Amino acid sequence: MFSAGSFMMVNASGRASGQKAHLLLPTLKENDTHCIDFHYSLSSRDGRSPGSLNVYIKVDGGPQGNPIWNASAPVTEGWAKAELAISTFWPNSYQVIFEAVSVQGHPGFISVDEIHVLAHPCRKTPHFLRLQNVEVNVGQNATFQCIAGGKWSQEDKLWLQQWNGKDTSLMVTRSVNQRRFSAIVRVADTSQRGTSRYRCVIRSDGGSGVSNYAELSVKAPPTPIAPPELLAVGATYLWIKPNANSIIGDGPIILKEVEYRTTTGNWAETHIVDAPTYKLWHLDPDVEYEIKVLLTRPGEGGTGPPGPPLITRTKCAGR
Repeated sequence: MFSAGSFMMVNASGRASGQKAHLLLPTLKENDTHCIDFHYSLSSRDGRSPGSLNVYIKVDGGPQGNPIWNASAPVTEGWAKAELAISTFWPNSYQVIFEAVSVQGHPGFISVDEIHVLAHPCRKTPHFLRLQNVEVNVGQNATFQCIAGGKWSQEDKLWLQQWNGKDTSLMVTRSVNQRRFSAIVRVADTSQRGTSRYRCVIRSDGGSGVSNYAELSVKAPPTPIAPPELLAVGATYLWIKPNANSIIGDGPIILKEVEYRTTTGNWAETHIVDAPTYKLWHLDPDVEYEIKVLLTRPGEGGTGPPGPPLITRTKCAGR
């Protein structure tokens, strides 16, 4: 057990609303499951709350974000105790920040004391297992599964917190067994290509737990930059090269297809291409065709829009 030996007491008397004081713990990097507990007090002579106490967990020197724990109700007798179950996992580092916020006209004291880093799991607060990265294609559903060890209560609050501090409520929570539960949340916006980071947070009767940050990668389905290259022409065939190496969007490419139709028709056929070149057979002589290439990357919705067309004509019969 390690005692941080930190103490903060804020006299909220005579303060304007929203004035803040901070206590920053040293940066920590823990590999094994552990717990941080602390005692706190919000006290006043008239029984009203002097303000609020917030706790932030800043990871790898990143943004402070939103609180993962807070208290504003007055502690009527002595001190109350809370736990922080932090599952950031090595080699990530984190810093615990305590923040006292005053309320004008509410004299009293906001205090934190007896901060300990314990080499065992929290007794009342669930610990999260490692949150896994998620990859989807643009416009598809993205879902994180938050799995935690500990008992789940209907009174517990669970949410997903983005790197910038934005919070999203979790949708479905279920018990896996007596010692483990999971919660599922769908990320609302996957309309644009990019990468963002999320973590799971739980607020229980005993304190708060927070997971590692996991990446959500939103990929753009690939589209060829150039039209197919015409290699040879006959009366009943067209021999092409798909030109699928230069793309807009993301790989890897797991499927190549050729889509073709006559320029005057309303039908289209699609053929899978599994070689560097492809020959379209059984075409009509002296007819103009439009040929496009479709590319697909892994995952639902991984097929991109067709690339620019090659428009060409078969030879006349007998030539």
